[in-house]
Amino acid sequence: MISVLQIHPKDNVAVALRPLSKGELPSPLQFPLLDDIPAGHKIALQDIPAGDKIIKYGNPIGHARKNIRQGMHVHTQNVASDLEGLLEYTYTPSFEDIKPAEEEAFFWGYPRPDGKTGIRNEIWIIPTVGCVNAIAKEIEKKAKLLCPDAPDGIYAYSHPYGCSQLGGDLLHTQKALCGLIRHPNAGGVLVLGLGCENNTLESLKEVLGEYDPRRVKFLLCQECDDEVSEGAALVQELCEYTKTFRREKRPASELVVGLKCGGSDGFSGITANPVVGGLSDFLASYGGTSILTEVPEMFGAEQLLMNRCRNRQIFEKLCGLINGFKSYFLRYGEKVDENPSPGNKAGGITTLEDKSLGCVQKSGSSPVEDILLYGDPVQQKGLNLLEAPGNDLVASCALAASGAHMVLFTTGRGTPFACPVPTLKISSNTELARKKKQWIDFDAGRLLSENLNMADLSRELFELVLSVASGEKKAKSEELDKSGIAIFKDGITL
Repeated sequence: MISVLQIHPKDNVAVALRPLSKGELPSPLQFPLLDDIPAGHKIALQDIPAGDKIIKYGNPIGHARKNIRQGMHVHTQNVASDLEGLLEYTYTPSFEDIKPAEEEAFFWGYPRPDGKTGIRNEIWIIPTVGCVNAIAKEIEKKAKLLCPDAPDGIYAYSHPYGCSQLGGDLLHTQKALCGLIRHPNAGGVLVLGLGCENNTLESLKEVLGEYDPRRVKFLLCQECDDEVSEGAALVQELCEYTKTFRREKRPASELVVGLKCGGSDGFSGITANPVVGGLSDFLASYGGTSILTEVPEMFGAEQLLMNRCRNRQIFEKLCGLINGFKSYFLRYGEKVDENPSPGNKAGGITTLEDKSLGCVQKSGSSPVEDILLYGDPVQQKGLNLLEAPGNDLVASCALAASGAHMVLFTTGRGTPFACPVPTLKISSNTELARKKKQWIDFDAGRLLSENLNMADLSRELFELVLSVASGEKKAKSEELDKSGIAIFKDGITL
């Protein structure tokens, strides 16, 4: 059994599939190791002079800080990033359309009057401002007593924003909240305001646009004698409304799936991310939609995505997205390569290019159909790219706000967090899946541990997604507290 994997024929490094010892001659290498190599970390396949590129996934992930000998451990001690600030890009189209699936695929969802379909039939209580978070929780408690038969549950969400915000920073909060208010997984929504915040109900409604008063209710706490009782009464009305919906057979073309990774390791770009990329392509073949985010984790791999843009207009929007996010870093005096995290490095990821080239594997091979700014609702079928940071909670909530029914979250280190939509955790290694059964929904590490076929695993994951969408299974994160909303903040606080 092989112990070392060269991912691409052009690579001058390989990845250790298990912990390796100095002096060992692991298969299929023809030379002994000069260092101990942890699992997921890189080995030099040849002598690499100082200044030469380190090649992984067939692309540069940085350069050698000093001479690296064949068989050495290749990591942060001898590799540096090549990432720079703002760049000019060239559009060199290189993509093929995904072949339409010959058979049909379905899930059981809740058709909504606006033409969307939900995969859950929940009631959401959404505060306009952090000042009323505790009131929202009290309304949730009382409403659960009044509505014990609420279809899929009553959930009050919390966040610290909505006041002392200005301009684009306030707009970020409003767009995120409005995306959740519109989300089809919520059969009914109570929007809870205080009355003196910057994020007034009037200004929020301007961002929200048209809404169904049967589905969305508003309450200002400062105008109530007993805001908890009045709020619970409104939730009772919403509960009766949500009971009118029933699951119906819906085509997979109506599914929207968010793509995210976190706590990545050296196996993420080999197993979990490509398996999710295969699912993304499967979904595209059925006319469905996927959304990839984490813009900083596109740095170093952006040209690959740019070459897959459907047309020049989308390419130019992607250039703006990448350089715009780099400008955000530079505006605060930060380096654009201030990544990966300590956990990523411990798992074998060396530079941001290394992380990004693994990260974008989640996008499969589909053409890029649209670029979304933070909080924008998804409109185009197929693969979309969304403006959001790499932070797990912020990015996952951004995917939900843009309309993702669920988030597929790949991880090599493990994480228990939940967000408003079902969040399936997909492990890059079998050891994690065995250790954290209470967190992990799908073990993509079986690609290596059981020598399974990539396409078969992607198909298996697709079937799991359809099952979760149909309510036949729940994501393990749905059993945890999903009440927090993490919003992208970029501005001063008054």
